[in-house]
Amino acid sequence: MELWRKQLQQLSAANLLRTLRTVDGAQDTRITLGDREVLLLCSNNYLGLANHPLLVEAGCRALQDYGAGSGGSRLISGSMRLHADLEDRLAAFKHTEAALLFNSGYAANTGILQALLGPDDVIFSDQLNHASIIDGCRLSRARTLVFPHGDVEALERMMVAEQVRRKGLWLMVTDGVFSMDGDLAPLPELVRLKERFDCLLMVDDAHGTGVLGETGRGTAEYLDCLPQIDIHMGTLGKALGGFGAFVAGSRPLVDLLINRARSFIFSTSLPPAVAATALVALDLVAGAEGRALRESLHANRVRFLQSLKSAGLQVMEQSTPIIPILTGEPAATMAASARLLEEGFFVQGIRPPTVPEGCCRLRATVMATHRAEELKQAAVRIAAAVRSDVC
Repeated sequence: MELWRKQLQQLSAANLLRTLRTVDGAQDTRITLGDREVLLLCSNNYLGLANHPLLVEAGCRALQDYGAGSGGSRLISGSMRLHADLEDRLAAFKHTEAALLFNSGYAANTGILQALLGPDDVIFSDQLNHASIIDGCRLSRARTLVFPHGDVEALERMMVAEQVRRKGLWLMVTDGVFSMDGDLAPLPELVRLKERFDCLLMVDDAHGTGVLGETGRGTAEYLDCLPQIDIHMGTLGKALGGFGAFVAGSRPLVDLLINRARSFIFSTSLPPAVAATALVALDLVAGAEGRALRESLHANRVRFLQSLKSAGLQVMEQSTPIIPILTGEPAATMAASARLLEEGFFVQGIRPPTVPEGCCRLRATVMATHRAEELKQAAVRIAAAVRSDVC
């Protein structure tokens, strides 16, 4: 106990101690924290679907028809009709033969990599990949080679050097949208390497699903290489407004995961109401409302980014709704975040180990449902808070 207390004190002294903030009520552009209403600018609910009336209605109806829980893992008694329907719909969404549900993006990435690879295999992993990919690589026991972020030339040199000792399967794995920087993986160039070196390409598109592409199919659709991706991972809990995750790919891939992915085999399946809301979310994303929401999201991103740049802030300019505002050190970052919260703007500060030393930031995100005036006002207050606490 004393050791743990000392560790917590050390984190606090370094401005790295994390605490929870409890939201009362539904996720929306404005939320209640404690007794205050604040503008939410750090959510992954990009399309504003988390409290959409059609999703709520579908969830309530599924609770009536299927009950609250599934009662078991998918391989025991917990594989219910809504799970199968959603998997069919997700496979069609990604234009693949099959899909499989997982209980979270973390469970999906660790389960996929652990199931598919072993000691004779090699994983090429982007330096800024999500922690769940990093842990999945470790669990796989495959030889893991980390290439500099987005550096295709460095990756190619690495693959050429590795050829002489090749034994088993090769797999490249990358985020589609990198969650802390908001930038995109160079998927067309990775496809070229995949074809040259006869390896698989896995994309974690948690932050691209529903957001990018003409029909919301994600980063690969946006970059015109959807059919060339071997393993699609996506989540249901960000733009789709719900919870859970999925993998989409070939039928043999999915069948092997059913038999080998420990995070799938040994977990109680998603509650049926969760699957019901995801089915409705996919319909919305694919239809006219989804297109309108993506257009609104893009307009809000451009509007907010321009306001922040006009205020003189150091902003990482990307084509996604993730807008990092660089602040440098933990103390200034968290002081700015706290000041903004006092003024009614909820923007989380991001510190190591989530980002490298010296790269702290306010990770702002926009939603399709934000109003233009809200974003304009937020940009003014963010600029004032950052200048005050950095100087």
